[in-house]
Amino acid sequence: MKTYFQLAWRNLWRNKRRTIIASASVFFAVMLALVMRSMQEGSYDYMVDASVSMYTGYIQVHAKDYWDKRSIDKSMEYDQTKIDEINKIEHVTLVNPRLESFSLISYGNVTKVASIVGIVPQIENKMTKLKSKLVSGKYLTKDSKGLMIAEGLAKLLNVEVGDSVVLYGQGYHGVTAAGQIPIAGIVKFTLPSLNNSMVYLGLDYAQWFFATDNRITTLSIMIDRADEINTVYTEVSKHFDNKYEVMTWSELMPELVQSIEVDNAGGIIMLGILYVIIGFGIFGTVMMMTAERTREFGILISVGMKKWRLSLVSLFESVLLSFIGVVAGVIVTIPLLYYMHLNPIRLTGEMADMMLKFGLDPIMPFRFAANIFVDQFLTVLVIALISALYPLSYIRKLQPVSAMRK
Repeated sequence: MKTYFQLAWRNLWRNKRRTIIASASVFFAVMLALVMRSMQEGSYDYMVDASVSMYTGYIQVHAKDYWDKRSIDKSMEYDQTKIDEINKIEHVTLVNPRLESFSLISYGNVTKVASIVGIVPQIENKMTKLKSKLVSGKYLTKDSKGLMIAEGLAKLLNVEVGDSVVLYGQGYHGVTAAGQIPIAGIVKFTLPSLNNSMVYLGLDYAQWFFATDNRITTLSIMIDRADEINTVYTEVSKHFDNKYEVMTWSELMPELVQSIEVDNAGGIIMLGILYVIIGFGIFGTVMMMTAERTREFGILISVGMKKWRLSLVSLFESVLLSFIGVVAGVIVTIPLLYYMHLNPIRLTGEMADMMLKFGLDPIMPFRFAANIFVDQFLTVLVIALISALYPLSYIRKLQPVSAMRK
């Protein structure tokens, strides 16, 4: 086998220019494919991480039927012991309890509908970086009797820090929830739907306001590795019976999943076009190499070389031709993608404005993972093997006498 490999390697360099040109085409195509795929998958990771950090978490636990009805009557008991157990699960970094509902919010003659969220301020800040969005006033504490209001909603009501607003809604099991609460702080969201509707209370105060006693609506769970979500989901599910629902972010946000799938399909089509071009380049080179050596093949077969041995050498040549380009492309791209992974591209102009409107930082992230390189390597290897079918078929049908006359 070693002898066949050496023959294939020497045959490649009999025409150095042709080999270099063919390998270079594979090299640049692999580089482009790796950068495209890294950028695409990096943007997906960023979108998912930003979305789950903003609201749902990678995994969410709530009472059965809560997600469909979003009613405070479908709340569940706040069990600190169970939360401590979940925090001990490998890869879990945070468990964030919330009490969520809706209420009318009024000031003067202006009344709006607001989303009311009861939070543990320190835990909420670790998950959503809520404190960094504070533009006026003070961030909530565990014992706060005030509220934080989104900037857009504050402007609609024409209120400032220190003003008191009236909340009027429905509490647990139909109890009237009403109160006049001072504004402790104002937070600003880049996403208009959040900026025009959000109000935050301390969890203890929210439980008192909605008369829920020791109840919450959701537990949002953050993890350190997205690829371990199924493992964590299984472990979390063991702590809850059928009175609860444990859902992953993909179940909670099907619209995001669909948008990623559509965009991913487009990216795969572009990669397919790129690899079709690579395939024709490799195939053209292999076909030329085969045609140029017809007489040589005839002589080798006539002096006793088996056709399967000659086919094996041709197969090695096709694989090596692609292998040179792939390895060079991967070696050059690894440090480039690693740098881009650590230093995402900053976007400006209209693209930056569009991302800010969706609540995302205007960056173009890159993913640095082994699967990206492995996928491209295997794809090019398959292309090389398919291209090798031509010389194998050609040699099998070759007639030594006719070949030596060419």
